[in-house]
Amino acid sequence: MKSSTDGNVASAQPPAPAKSGDLKTRAISALVLAPLVLAAVWAGGWVFHVLIALGAVASAVEWGNLVPCRRKGAAIALSVAGVLLALAAQIAAGPWAAVVVAILASAGVAVASGGPDRGLSGGGILYVVAGLAGLMWLRDDPESGLALFLFTMLGVWATDIGAYAAGRTIGGPKLAPRISPKKTWAGLIGGMASSALVGWGVALAAGAQRPLLALAVGAVLAVVAQAGDLFESAVKRRYNVKDSGHLIPGHGGILDRIDGLLAAAPVLALFHATIGTAIAWW
Repeated sequence: MKSSTDGNVASAQPPAPAKSGDLKTRAISALVLAPLVLAAVWAGGWVFHVLIALGAVASAVEWGNLVPCRRKGAAIALSVAGVLLALAAQIAAGPWAAVVVAILASAGVAVASGGPDRGLSGGGILYVVAGLAGLMWLRDDPESGLALFLFTMLGVWATDIGAYAAGRTIGGPKLAPRISPKKTWAGLIGGMASSALVGWGVALAAGAQRPLLALAVGAVLAVVAQAGDLFESAVKRRYNVKDSGHLIPGHGGILDRIDGLLAAAPVLALFHATIGTAIAWW
């Protein structure tokens, strides 16, 4: 779901040229996966829930492999069970049920994993569930589910592209040099502008009540998405890992592709359910 400009979206310099074989692999992966994902998003309902469940399993496994622990097998098995139970709880009883299950599962994984980073091992469940449950809640909205999901997904994509373009063209001061040396403040602003414009366009097309508010929401969404990207970059840097996994040929792991979505979705879902409802922004 994330654009192919990799984790360093606010780049001040162009990435190293990829080999032709790598580009071919990336292109084939995108051509195969993109239609399947978009079809599931369009269909909604149980088809979309299956997509989310598959993403949850893959994300939990990647997180379990990313964070070292003493009992990795137990940690991964409990993580997979925890994220699936949390998503099932949301479908059956709503988002607060998912929150309770995710917290309990996170605590269980932290205890079972062992090692100095047990908190981070367990926290992976909260990270994955918050993002994917947020996406599910947005898509399941009976009135504007598809539009809200597209607002989120296209906004994050626009953030990646705008941040990369502005960072490469303008350069300037670094955003977080210790975490991701290529990210710049210009890239952050470029991502905010791109996401704001795309969000406004989606809101107009969807017939939102106050499409101009989508400009502000889109800009905030970009900041949150890039914060999510920085968070995962920090975790990978902590363990000296380049990619979260190798599930998607040429693209790394699923967490590498959806880190911005995992951060942005719960924030937009919470906004839409509270303040957004009060001001009738959509």
